[in-house]
This record gives sequence, structure tokens and C-alpha cells, in this order.
Amino acid sequence: MCYGNQRSLSPDLLTSYGNRRSPVINALVVEDLRGRLAETEARLERARAREAELSRRLEEMKRFMSVMEILETYLKRRFREQQEQVQQLFRFHSANIGFSCR
Repeated sequence: MCYGNQRSLSPDLLTSYGNRRSPVINALVVEDLRGRLAETEARLERARAREAELSRRLEEMKRFMSVMEILETYLKRRFREQQEQVQQLFRFHSANIGFSCR
């Protein structure tokens, strides 16, 4: 974001007439302030849009992480189940080999 491009009326122009500024000077000051307000409002709108986009992306990432955690839990459970099945097969196979050798 650029904050350095703010234009401003010169202090000499604002104080050249003391406390009694001419209507022309007042109009210039008002116009300058309106322009600066418009720039600030535009920056604020862009910041709000960026915040909304970041919030949307954050929620999307949270959903993704939730799905990944569910998959991780499922895959760990399936891995343990398959390990147990393999162990049972080895035990069964070992028991049958021991039984047939007698």
C-alpha cells in the first residue's frame, strides 16, 4: 500500500491570511480534504476486500485441514487393522507349521 502520495496544501497558503482565510482558500482546503477522504475510503474498501478474501481462504484452509485430519485418522486405523491381520496370519501359519511337524 502506498501512503506517501498524499497531497497537501502548503502551510504558507493556509496561514497567509491569518485566521481569516479567503473563501477561495477555504474552498481549496475543503476540496483537498474531500480528496484525501476519498483516497482514505478507497484504501479502506481495498483493505476490507483483502480481509474478506483472506478470511475466505482461511476458512477454506481450515476445512482442508479438517478433511486431512479425518483421512489421517482413517488411514492410521486401517494400517493398524491390516497389521493385526498380518500378525494373525503369521500366528495361524506358525501354529499350522508347528502342528504339521509333530
